[in-house]
Amino acid sequence: MTERTTERVTEEATGALGTTPSQTIGPFLSIVLPWPDGPDVVTGGGVLLTGRLTDGRGDPIPDGLVEIWQADADGRFGTGFRGFGRCPTDPDGGFAFRTVVPGSVDGEQAPHIDVSVFCRGLLNRVVTRIYFPDQPLNATDPVLTALGDDAARLVAARTEAGYHLDVRLQGDGETPFFAL
Repeated sequence: MTERTTERVTEEATGALGTTPSQTIGPFLSIVLPWPDGPDVVTGGGVLLTGRLTDGRGDPIPDGLVEIWQADADGRFGTGFRGFGRCPTDPDGGFAFRTVVPGSVDGEQAPHIDVSVFCRGLLNRVVTRIYFPDQPLNATDPVLTALGDDAARLVAARTEAGYHLDVRLQGDGETPFFAL
């Protein structure tokens, strides 16, 4: 193939502007980032926290990576509780963690889990939170109250095994993300 033919094929395939860095990033997350017990924040017991990662059309993202950070059930860090998990998404965009419902860290913030999402098309992670239903501090939590009606998209639904919250990267029902 000549250089001129390569240019034409590239231009036809990518448009006149060519590919952007975010279109060439991956998916490489599954090469070194996951580890065998990454989704198990606790061993034995706990609750199952599940979700599904989707794009702006609602299609699953099968090659994403979801990380969580959280306090222990008493709202403390560094007490022998790992408080960190990492789970690659499955072919349907699903992820699952075995963990505990955290306590309030400061008595003002409602119990929540911090979440980072990595996937193709993102140069940087996006960050959000997962809150739990029926928590009295949800009504006064500074983040939830600042989000108004969008706050409901951060509150997990109770399931038989624990909790479930889907993360949508764009479009209708987009998950609220935070600028860091």
